[in-house]
Amino acid sequence: MTDREIHVSLIAVSDALVGPVTGIYESLSVIAALKEWDASLPDHPPFRVEIIGAEPVVTCEANGLSVPTHRRFHDVDDTDLVILASMMPNGLGWATGRHPEAVEWLGAMHGRGARLCGACTGSMLLAETGLLDGWEATVHPSFAPAFREHFPDVHLRLESVLIATGRHGELVTSGAASGWHDMLLYLVSQHAGPAVAQAMCRFLLLQWHEFGQGPYLTFSPVTEHGDTAVARSQKWLATHYAEPQVLETLCQLAGLPERSFKRRFKAATGFSPICYVQQLRVEEAKRRLERTNDPVEDIAWDVGYENIAFFRRVFKRLTGVTPGLYRRRFQVPEVVHAQLGSAAS
Repeated sequence: MTDREIHVSLIAVSDALVGPVTGIYESLSVIAALKEWDASLPDHPPFRVEIIGAEPVVTCEANGLSVPTHRRFHDVDDTDLVILASMMPNGLGWATGRHPEAVEWLGAMHGRGARLCGACTGSMLLAETGLLDGWEATVHPSFAPAFREHFPDVHLRLESVLIATGRHGELVTSGAASGWHDMLLYLVSQHAGPAVAQAMCRFLLLQWHEFGQGPYLTFSPVTEHGDTAVARSQKWLATHYAEPQVLETLCQLAGLPERSFKRRFKAATGFSPICYVQQLRVEEAKRRLERTNDPVEDIAWDVGYENIAFFRRVFKRLTGVTPGLYRRRFQVPEVVHAQLGSAAS
């Protein structure tokens, strides 16, 4: 935390999404008005925010909207915080080399002591600098394959919604698109103090994603691995995951002894057969918790667990939260159902 004004450079490139760019800008800018609402806050705004880009106006290709910039890269020689907001460059893919001026400028700012922050896919542009190599980072799980393809030396931790790394914690990444809320609250807490961050939370109804991205992760097993025996087992498991003694049946289907089957299954899918089954069972339990009011005990039984305590332990290990908390977080609220019913009548 510091008493001096923090210069924030918010990057706008053609791949950026307008919402996160303007959301971050407005959230930091509104702090200046919070003093009237909360007298305990600092007298002077802690941040000076600018939108920086390669052109005076940047058109975002994903939606055709335009963002005016305050200054261009070559006009900014020094800054304290650099934030790269979420981007949507090419579906769920990534093409390197699209913004060389931004990458060069980011490296220069880091060399002069700036803190570099990538929100969701903004972390992929940050990774182009090479500064994340050997360090941990996070991103929306949907972009993980593209991230790993282009930046194999970065250690992804998809369960985390926020990671501060680097030699001095100067490299910050956050997960899904709305993960910029967590990043912003973290940065405000660090540079302006927890009281300012809490005031932002209350005024803008922001919240920390305290359980990370674990509850949001969807199990997407590898199927294109070339092992026909394992593929046959996976196809059977897709509809029979709740059956007892699945390992014995899988070995019979594959025509392999148990030890050989386990080895080939792990090599092909990245999971042991039992862990794979647990993932399938928990994924179905998540759907039932979201879409029904069935008791947790009934859901556990239906997906293959007779011991409810063991089901709860497995569920929390894989998602980071209990079944009850997952339901409260992701089930459509009753007020929405009531409004929909009222509108239909």
